[in-house]
Amino acid sequence: MRYLGLDLGTRTLGISVSDTTRMIASTLKTIRFEEGNYTDLIQPLKEIVKEYQIVKIVLGLPKNMNNSIGDRAKTTLEFQSLIEKELGIEVVMQDERLSTVEATNYLLEADMSRKKRKKKVDAVAANIILQTYLDKEREELYHGRKNDF
Repeated sequence: MRYLGLDLGTRTLGISVSDTTRMIASTLKTIRFEEGNYTDLIQPLKEIVKEYQIVKIVLGLPKNMNNSIGDRAKTTLEFQSLIEKELGIEVVMQDERLSTVEATNYLLEADMSRKKRKKKVDAVAANIILQTYLDKEREELYHGRKNDF
């Protein structure tokens, strides 16, 4: 049972998946869709959820830098509701401020061409979103427990 990470853009959906221990996130792919046509994403997501036995989806919430909710974040919250309704699976929100910038920087450091970066940046951003959530969840799980070393 795994988690799925999503980075919703205006025409792309970056997707990452956790391992079965929910310790490590890995990029999966990017789905392109017609701008604003989010219902087209439901069927591919259903297939991924089934194939990878997904139990939770982590969706990046693009808050403004001042922590307010802008138009992109409102659209993302509507997408959250659509996924929960159509897939019947919990969708948690993860603050994704600067995840795309961070993903672009990783790909620049890897000396990837602009063309290749454009194809991979959304999946890498989804990976950052999911890994951030996994790390936070693990920290909360073990917070306050004494190590028996």
